Amino acid sequence: MLIAGNWKMNGLSPALGEVEALVRELKARPVAANVLVCPPATLVSRVAAAASGIIAVGGQDCHPQPSGAFTGDISAEMVRDAGGSWVIVGHSERRQYHGETNTLVAAKASAGWRAGLGVIVCIGETEAERLAGQEEEVVDRQLAASIPDAAGASPTAVAYEPVWAIGTGRTPTTEDIARMHAHLRSQLTKRFGSGARMIPILYGGSVNPRNAKEILAVPEVGGALVGGASLKAADFLAIIHAAPVGS
Repeated sequence: MLIAGNWKMNGLSPALGEVEALVRELKARPVAANVLVCPPATLVSRVAAAASGIIAVGGQDCHPQPSGAFTGDISAEMVRDAGGSWVIVGHSERRQYHGETNTLVAAKASAGWRAGLGVIVCIGETEAERLAGQEEEVVDRQLAASIPDAAGASPTAVAYEPVWAIGTGRTPTTEDIARMHAHLRSQLTKRFGSGARMIPILYGGSVNPRNAKEILAVPEVGGALVGGASLKAADFLAIIHAAPVGS
């Protein structure tokens, strides 16, 4: 099970204290789940240094190219060079605010693998799409076009994040989560065969210490992509410790 924290555009130097607190607790009380923190790019190298090998560190995005005249962008190789081992691609906020297409997300996923990173590919429907009964159609389209064929042989996770649940405090019912994750597992299996079992399906969208245990116990939920609740060590630890034993 993978419990990943996405700090988004949050975190200055004092936030390293939260990472240090997280590492201290996990050293004292190890967990079976794999723990990942994705801070802003300015902190990746310092979080990697503080992680002491106890937690993994990742980037929140990468450019498809390894280098070039792309002012302000960061390549997957740069994430790796800074100490990262994972990268998030296709987050709904990138799709919504930066106009990222499925094709671009797939190119970024390939770039992550090229650099030796594990890749978390985010998918999810908007509230309007869910109300229209189109949620499966939407995620099927994103799944097919955002994940290159190499996913079956490369470190990959899919993060299902219903857009309407991100940062709103609203979450689908556990029945809804179970139904969608079962559907996604079926789609992955059709495409990648037995290799699909190596691709965990994370749930994301207002995961917090109060609902984490229930969500992480849902069949085919292979972890969580946590936003705001990952910014404080105490909250993130509560979610990490909510992972089922032996996960």
